[in-house]
Amino acid sequence: MAIWGKLFGGVAGFAMGGPVGAALGAALGHAADNGTLLNAPTGGWSDRWASRERPDPSGAATFIAAKLAAAMGKKEQLYGLTCVILSAKLAKCDAPVNRKEINAFKARFQVPPENMRELGRLFDMARQRTDDYEAFARELGQAYGADTPPLEDLLGILFTIARADLEPGEPLAPEEEKFLRRVHALFGLGRGAWDRAEQGRARASMAENDAYTILGVSTSLSNEELRAHWKSLVRQHHPDVLAARNASPQEIEAASVRISSINAAWDIIKRDRGL
Repeated sequence: MAIWGKLFGGVAGFAMGGPVGAALGAALGHAADNGTLLNAPTGGWSDRWASRERPDPSGAATFIAAKLAAAMGKKEQLYGLTCVILSAKLAKCDAPVNRKEINAFKARFQVPPENMRELGRLFDMARQRTDDYEAFARELGQAYGADTPPLEDLLGILFTIARADLEPGEPLAPEEEKFLRRVHALFGLGRGAWDRAEQGRARASMAENDAYTILGVSTSLSNEELRAHWKSLVRQHHPDVLAARNASPQEIEAASVRISSINAAWDIIKRDRGL
């Protein structure tokens, strides 16, 4: 991933602590406590994270950094932070983090050598507690609500990390499965995204939300309504139907392209809904 330079040049430096980070964190924490800026996590903010070398047992630094990135509209930085944070918390949620999980993380994220030290510190800070992961997943899900492919990519990476220390065919630990299912829900992804991530399959070329847009329907339609609408579109745009109506070659060619996108969208929706 090509985001690490921007990530560690921005809000991640604040997450690490240090004099500037401590001053900014104190100001933001005060505003959060007064309900004027950021929503504080359960238990309130703590200044214990101000030291650069100490861990962040309260999770305040990493959470403020994520909220700051979201508030500033820095989606790429928010994504980078949350990738590291959720990976660390997942690796720790069932047992101490092991080398196989760390190697799986490094293999999926191409981090420049100059950023490895900062990344390691952020990873170590994030794994100090695992009960706060929902706040980060929710923040990222809201930021990428209209752009779900990066969310599905991250879900797939989390599955890879969860399975890194398992034997073939061995099931996930209950804590890991619960973690992944909750992240999947907070990301707002459909069933198809879960199935692909669980099975290690590549993400669909078309996002599920885009599939509904192509069909011109709402996600709230029932399975029966969706199927009926798809059949209606097929009848309307099928090249053979247009040929019978003496349509021009250009119109028939356009209909062929349209029917292909309609059927591709329907295939994605069917997998998403398990039809």
